[in-house]
Formats: sequence, structure tokens, C-alpha cells
Amino acid sequence: MSSIADELAKKQKEISVSEFFERNRHILGFDSQVKSLIMGIKEAVDNSLDACEEANISPEVLVAIEKVDANEFRVTVEDNGPGIVKNMIPNVFGRLLYGSRFHAVRQSRGQQGIGISATVMYGQITTGKPATVVSKTGTDDVAWRMDIMVNTKKNIPDVLKEDPFIWDGKEHGTRIVYYINGRYVSGKQSVLEYLRQTAIVNPHSRITFTDPDGKRTTFERATDKMPPATKEIKPHPQGLELGTLMNMAKDTRNKNLSKFLQLDFSRISDRLAKEICEKAGLDQLVNPGKLNLEEQKRLLVAIGAVKIMAPPTDCLSPIGAQLIKKGLRNVLVDVRPEFYAPPVTRDPKVHSGNPFLVEVGIVYGGGLTKDSQVQILRFANRVPLLYQQGACVITKSIESTDWRRYGLEQRGGSGIPYGPAIILVHVASTKVPFTSEAKEAIANLPEIQAEVELALKLCGRSLKTHLNKKETKSKTRVKFEIVQEILPMIAQKSAKIVGKPVPKLGGTITKIMNVVWIDDAVAFEKGRHKIRVSIYNYTPQSQKFNLHMVLPPGSFDYKGLQFFPTEVRDDGKASWELQKIASTDRLDVNFALTGLNKDDYDENEIYSSGINPVMIIGAEPLPGDWDVKGLEITESVETPTTEDEEEEVDYDESTEALNDD
Repeated sequence: MSSIADELAKKQKEISVSEFFERNRHILGFDSQVKSLIMGIKEAVDNSLDACEEANISPEVLVAIEKVDANEFRVTVEDNGPGIVKNMIPNVFGRLLYGSRFHAVRQSRGQQGIGISATVMYGQITTGKPATVVSKTGTDDVAWRMDIMVNTKKNIPDVLKEDPFIWDGKEHGTRIVYYINGRYVSGKQSVLEYLRQTAIVNPHSRITFTDPDGKRTTFERATDKMPPATKEIKPHPQGLELGTLMNMAKDTRNKNLSKFLQLDFSRISDRLAKEICEKAGLDQLVNPGKLNLEEQKRLLVAIGAVKIMAPPTDCLSPIGAQLIKKGLRNVLVDVRPEFYAPPVTRDPKVHSGNPFLVEVGIVYGGGLTKDSQVQILRFANRVPLLYQQGACVITKSIESTDWRRYGLEQRGGSGIPYGPAIILVHVASTKVPFTSEAKEAIANLPEIQAEVELALKLCGRSLKTHLNKKETKSKTRVKFEIVQEILPMIAQKSAKIVGKPVPKLGGTITKIMNVVWIDDAVAFEKGRHKIRVSIYNYTPQSQKFNLHMVLPPGSFDYKGLQFFPTEVRDDGKASWELQKIASTDRLDVNFALTGLNKDDYDENEIYSSGINPVMIIGAEPLPGDWDVKGLEITESVETPTTEDEEEEVDYDESTEALNDD
């Protein structure tokens, strides 16, 4: 007679990964009709962009949605990538957890080998129809077309039909057509919004979208420059966990501990390997696979006790400050923000042995809504994150930052700030720690949160500087206009009453204003950026100081200059030594930039040195990291005399305290 345990044992059986996700498809993000439509397109577009970049091809991606009936859609995604060889097509699109990027320690969009095959599986579950894949490589004369379904019981592809054909006009590329039950919507969480955000952080791509109504939208590429190719590296030992170390020691081909440390990890030299072995009390020649648990623990402690260089950066592909700004400008043409804070790219750090870096950009003003929460654009490895905003470390970092310091309203001192702004945060990593397989939010790891917060503060300071500069200039301009208008009227009437000539008011106005006013402009004419910087001395004394600007490297044009700079460096930093600008006088610095597109330069970054920063409006004090060798630096002894200028001193002091934060 069999026991209950025997009966239960008979019911136990292995299930395939496909069958698991078939029954738990919400884990992959297919948990509503709206999300399912977006998720399928997202996975296909991610694959297209990855394939193009790996082949160093400027991506051209076509996305089309056609309505079949009330809930069913036909989705087409096509790219100009290198194509897929015939015998690999079924596995790529019809087998879960099959891919080439899972074990590679480098940045890529796809890593798990789940996304596109899960899309095919979800489509066949909801419509009963196979996906049709067409692919052609550059070395083949013909393209191959296959109808594919996923055998969820065995996690293998079922190829229902395959045939070769001539793909006219296509040298290489891949197209997938699948049917899916879903719901098409517009707004913040829509297919169009996903593609719009994708275009922002992939400015080297051209993306064309045709919606169910036949409306065609094209996001043109903002640059022809491809992102730097990422290189595969060894795991970084910082933040390594004991179980991972034990598995690596067991699987390594290196049979002595010193070679294991040097060749299976990045940034460990022969000297450092020797130091680690000494701290752990282990022989350098011992076989790492034969270390017991206590020895493995000592080895892990020793690794954490030595100073190891930061991970190499070539495994990551940051967008970069210039391209973040270009991408935002290219897509946000309808709102025309007034200010783009210089984007910040942090140096790489490590979480659990995986290198990562954080990038932040902020835009402000223009047509952006003033009385609502700022818009948050979250990205991981150049992929938009549209869902689970509240569960993401990016959102938590934004909420924990004190935005009142940087000029945005924050009710209660915490939470998402209010104001006409967009905050963009991009996390790039060899392994992004997502909260789930759906890849909708980044886990709240302390290392990542700290980096995001630091980048947000750096970018926020640029915003605060802009807002204070704008406010100070506005107040001073109003004050100056009042003085210019009222004083002459008083002088004329007084002179008429006493019967004397109207006095000159220049000296009086300078005593009231007591500032050096810098006004600047940028104009694009005949393929050149023409720059004008006008310096007005509204102080009672002559002024002598240095003017500095940050320009695109190699763009300065010396032709036709009347006033030459003291120095123009290879990194684009330019300096002028301004000699004795008399009281009430004006000095113009005019020059041109060449070799740039119109949108490459639209705002001057101006600094000053050799003068009390309280006295100057329109230029920031020179940063401490800017070497000013060759320039005479003489600090002005002028002190502020007006109420407005005393307020400026308070602001400068608060800014210094903020920088020390």
C-alpha cells in the first residue's frame, strides 16, 4: 500500500522555463493589454538597437501597428542591422533564456535572452498565431522567412514554415511581424512616448513609427556619431559576494590562487594579488578550487581590505553630456525649454562586482508646465523605464534630494518637486539590478542611490546658478531702466527750475548701480556662430579683470578679430585679459566659431577672475579647478554699497556652503 508521500511524489515533475513564464507572464511585464503592446515593441526595438551598435551600423528602426479587430493588433518591427544567420533564427525568437549577452560583463540592453521570445510566446497565447521573422545577412544572396511558435512544454522553437526569398532593396537586416492582444493608448505610458524617450537617449538612431490610424512620426537622428563600442571585461572584485567567489574559484581554469585573482578579475595586478594572499594567510600557488569555506571567507575579507582601482570604463557606453543635450533638444522642439543644465556624467563605480555609472540632465522653462510635478525620464542602458516609477531607485533619489535649494518647489521638503522642468537620469551598467524580469524599475541599492543623488545635486547647482543669474539680471535691469528713465527727468526739471544746464548723469548712475554688467548673444549666420560679449562698467572706478569662456574644442575662428584672446586651449577654454575699462565705458568682445551645427552651441558659459564677484553680473566666478597661468590676477577691493549687492553677498556665501555639502 502506497503512502501519501508516494502519491505526492508521483505528481511531481519538471516544468520548462517557457511553461513557467507562460503561466506567470505578468513577471515579464505582460500584465495588462496596454503594457503588453508596449513591452512587445520595446523588446524588439532593444534587440534592433543592440544588433546595429554591435555591427557599428547607424540604426534605422521602423515600427508599425495595424489594428486587426477590437483587441488584436499586427505589429511590425524592422531594422537595418547585420541580420541573423539562418540556423540561429528559431532559437533567438522561439526559445527563452537563449542569448549571447548573459555571461558577457559589458553594457547591453538585452541580457537575459527572454524578451523577444517572450513576446512571440505572449502573441501566440493571446491570438493563436505564429510570429513571422525575416532576416538577411550581408553575405547571403537571399533572405530567410520563418513562421515560428514557442513550444512551451519543452522550451524549444517550432518552425511551421520557412522559405528563402529575394528581399528587394535590403542589403541586411531583420524584420519581425507578430499578432498580439492589446490596447493602444496615447499619453505618458504609450508606444509613442516610449519611442520618443528612446530617441532622446539614442540620438544616433532614426526611428519611424506608424500608429494604427496610419499617422507617421519620425524621430530623426541628432548625430552621426555612434556610441563607443563596449568591451567585455572580467568581473570587478569590489562588492563580490561569497557564493559568487566560491563558484568562480570552482570553475576557474587557473590552478593557482595568484593567477586566478589576476586573470579572472579586472584591476588585480601581480603585486595586488600577492598582497591579497598575504592578508588572507594563503599560499599564492594553492589551487583556488580546493579552498575550504573558512579560507574562502578569509580571501573575501582580504579582497575588501586592499585598495583596488575603479573598473575600466570601456565596458560601459555613456551617452555623454553633449549627446544628452542634443537628444533632448532634438525631441523637445515643441516645448522649447529656456535652459539646458550642463548634463553630468559620474565616474564609474561598482555594485556587487558590476561596474555602473550615472548620468543626469535637467531642462527648465519654456513651454513646460509650471504648476505640476516635474517630468522624470528614467533610463537603464539607454532603454526608457515607463512603469513602476515609485519602486525605482531613481525616483527615490529624486524624492530624497532637497530641490528647494535649487529653485524648484518641493511641498513638505521631500517628494517629487514641482516646476517647469524635466529631470533625466540614465544608469548604465554591465548588469542593471532590475526589480523584476520585466525590467521596469531599478532596485534600491545604496551604491546606486548615492551616485544618482550626487549627480542630481551637481546638475541642480547649475539650475540654481541659472535661476539666480536670471533673477539678479532681471532685478538689475529693472533698476537700471528706472534710473535711466527717472533721473534724466528729474535733472531736466531741476535744471529748468534753477535755470542751469542739464548736468551729466553718468557718474551719478554708476554710483547708484555700482556693477559691471555683462551682456552676451549667440547668432548663427552663414554656417558660423557669431558671439558677442559686451562689458559695461557701471562703477565709479576703472576696472581691470579677466574674462573666461568654455567653447567647443577646435572651433575658435581667429579670422577678422579685433580683440585677440590671451589664450585658447585645446580643451576649448578661452581667456581674455581686459585692461582698464573706464567708468561708464563699454567693451565688446566679438568672435566666431566654425565647424559646428546650429544646435551644437546656443548659450555662452562665461566666468570672471581678478574682480570681486559681487560686483559683476552676467558671469560666474572662475571655478577653482581652472588653471589661470599667464594671466595677472588682481583682486578688486571694492565693497558693495547697495542693498541688492548685500543680498548678493549672502547668496554667494550660501552657495559656498552648498558646494561644501
